Parts: sequence; structure tokens; C-alpha cells
Amino acid sequence: MLDPEVMQLGLVGLAALSAAAIIYILAYPLLSGSTRTEKRIQGVTENKTKRAVRNAQAEQISNRRRQVADTLKELEQKQKQREKLTMRKRLERAGLDVTPRVFWLASIVAGAAFGTITFVSLPGMTPLISLAVAFVGVFGLPRWVVNRMIKRRQSKFLDEFANSIDVIVRGVKSGLPLNECLNIIARESPSPIKEEFKELVEQQRVGVPLSECFERMMERMPLSEVNFFAIVISIQQQAGGNLSEALGNLSGVLRDRKRMQAKVKALSAEAKASAGVLAALPFAVMLMVYFSTPNYIKILFTAKMGQFLLLCAAIWMTCGVLVMKKMINFKY
Repeated sequence: MLDPEVMQLGLVGLAALSAAAIIYILAYPLLSGSTRTEKRIQGVTENKTKRAVRNAQAEQISNRRRQVADTLKELEQKQKQREKLTMRKRLERAGLDVTPRVFWLASIVAGAAFGTITFVSLPGMTPLISLAVAFVGVFGLPRWVVNRMIKRRQSKFLDEFANSIDVIVRGVKSGLPLNECLNIIARESPSPIKEEFKELVEQQRVGVPLSECFERMMERMPLSEVNFFAIVISIQQQAGGNLSEALGNLSGVLRDRKRMQAKVKALSAEAKASAGVLAALPFAVMLMVYFSTPNYIKILFTAKMGQFLLLCAAIWMTCGVLVMKKMINFKY
């Protein structure tokens, strides 16, 4: 049996431990309250900081998208304004250093020459045919020649345009400024790349902004590739970014488009040859009959019914040629 004093001491110890436990339980929230508050404040502050960073990044992305959209909208509006072509712009695109007045004088001389040759070589034919030939010589043939020169010049430009962009990419990667890269292209590139970039550099030297220089270049060379190039430069100047990477990607896209264009031309070469043979066959047969038995076919040019049939045949031939041209020409 235990001693009463020992039992009394044990009960006192248990009571003291119980009281200490109760005091600790009651005092712990008061002792740790500051730490929890600090943690809560720190958590709220970190959340606000992260939220502010996310908002800033989202706002930056939104601003860049807005700048890109505004740039594209401005370029589209200016492209619509440039759709009205004057003869001066056509001559500039063809690379001809002549004024519209000289062009129209040459067209009138060509029309008069064609009309006179037709009237003299076919004396039995009505003068209306000679007037029609003269009209074509004034308004049709010169414009066709200018448009042909424009397409040929644009084709030469596209052949070397990707290489010119590669020059800019390599120059920017090596530390050269963009203006110096443009000067290198203007000095060392073949025609017509050389002339276009030389004009761009000269305009920039007199104080024209670079974006406006590219817009004027698009007026002289209205190609989608040049449009892409101007958009990349404009966006880079307004929103920033890696110019060499953007132009490198553009160069790859232009080369892919060029390969696709060559592939389409190869696939449509047979159709174009067939269309050319079909369009030239009536004229070839007419010339053969005229040189072999001229009296047999001369009635087509002297009789009114023959002239009417020739007019109808020319109209139908023109419609057929235009339809075939529409079928075999593809937009890339």
C-alpha cells in the first residue's frame, strides 16, 4: 500500500501538469497569432505580385496584338488607295524612264502606222477595219507591252528577293545596322533589286521614315512578298523583337512559294502549250490558204458577209483564248 504523502505528491504533480497543459492550450493561439498573420500577409502580397506580373504580361501581349492589327489595317487601307493606277505608275513599275506624254505620242504613232499598213495592204477592205486596227495600236498593244514588261520585271525581282533578305539576316546577326544592310543590297544586288533598294536608300537619306520608304517601294513593286517584308519591318520597329529570326522565317516562306510556283508552272506547261497551238492554228491555216490560193480566201476580206464572219470568228476566238488563259493561270 502506497504512502499517503507519495499519493498526495502525485496528485499535486498531475494537477500541475494539467494546469500547465490547459495554460499552454489557451496561450498558444496568442503566442502564434503574429506568425500566422505574417504568413497570411506574405501570401496575399505574393498573390498580388503574381497577379500583377500576369496582368502586365497579358497587357503587353494585348498591346503587341493591337499594334500588329493597327499596322495591318493601315497597310490594307493604303493598298486600297493604291489600286487606282495612273500611266505614270505603270511606267515606273515597268522600269521605263519616260513620261506619260512620250508614251501616248509613241502609242499614237504606232496606231497610225498599224492602221496605214492595214489599209494599204488590204485595199478592198472597209476602212472600219483599218480604224479598228489603229485603235488597237493606240490603246491595246502599247498597254500590253507595258504590262508584259511589268510582269517580267516583277519576276526578276522575285528571283533575287529571298537572297536579298538573307543578306539582311546575315548582316543583322553579324552586328550591322539595318540601314547598312540595305546599302549593301543597293550596291551589290542585280537589277531590278538594285534599283528598288537604291531608291529606298536615297529616300531614307533625305529624311523619309523607313516605313514610308517601304510603302513607296510597294507602290512601285506591288507584290505580296514585298508586302510581307514591309509588314515584318513595320511590326519590328513598332513592337520590337528578333528581326533576324523574323526575316529568316520570311525568307524560308518566300523560297517555298517560289518552289511551289515552279512546280505549278511545270504541271501547267502542257496545258499552256496546247492552248497556244489551238489559238494559233486558225491564223496559221488562214496564212497558208492565203499564200497558196489567195483568191479563195480573199472573199472573206472583200465581201460584207465575209467581214461579218471574220468579226464573229474573232470575237469567239477572243472568248476562247480568255477562257483558256483563265483556266491555266493559277494564283499562288
